[in-house]
Amino acid sequence: MDSVSCHLVRGLPSVREGDDLAAMIEERFPLLEGDVVCIASTIVSKSEGRFRELEECSPSARAEEIAERLDKDPRFVQAVLDESEEVLIDWPFLLVATNFGHIGVNAGIDRSNVGQGRILLLPENPQTSADQIRRGLQKDCAVIVTDTCGRPFRCGVAGVAIGWSGIAALRDWRGERDLAGRELEITLEAIVDEIAGMANLLMGEAGGGTPVVVVRGLELPGSGGRIFRPKELDVIRDRLQKR
Repeated sequence: MDSVSCHLVRGLPSVREGDDLAAMIEERFPLLEGDVVCIASTIVSKSEGRFRELEECSPSARAEEIAERLDKDPRFVQAVLDESEEVLIDWPFLLVATNFGHIGVNAGIDRSNVGQGRILLLPENPQTSADQIRRGLQKDCAVIVTDTCGRPFRCGVAGVAIGWSGIAALRDWRGERDLAGRELEITLEAIVDEIAGMANLLMGEAGGGTPVVVVRGLELPGSGGRIFRPKELDVIRDRLQKR
């Protein structure tokens, strides 16, 4: 690839449950074969009706205990627990593994721009969401569902992929040789995360953000690899559980 370009999809209306995101995007941007369509998880969740009222969350004893320690609404903590398969840290923040494998603070639940007393959950299965949106496009494009996430040992959040379709999660450099001729043995490049981070630079944050970016000019494998590290190979997760 000689060059890559990124394009904001402008003019998207406020997304509601049941909206056809694929059609909404194609109506506003001339997609080409091979484009990568990066979509913020918030509008995917809204189209899938992933709202929840806090008053519907009945806190368990565990949620009450964690909420008191963190000085949070126990109903919110219960919602996080309901979206999690495992709690990795419950102080000084709530770090969990979601039901679909992503590890993040508060299970990625969003309280902004959804109204008082209401929360927005991540898509139930972002991989399935990406597949469905891709099937709805008229052009053969890849789709990445993005979210922002903090990184261990670094300040600030960055865009990451939580679901993808039509593109490999990883590029495997093992067996290739470096400039000195030495064979690479362990290098796996998280290409969907790199693209999500690039798209997030254009999407922006807060009220002025634009939730869809099209990346053009990439020549990448259509499938392969997995982002979420298997539990048995996750050294950091293992150490957290032994604290």
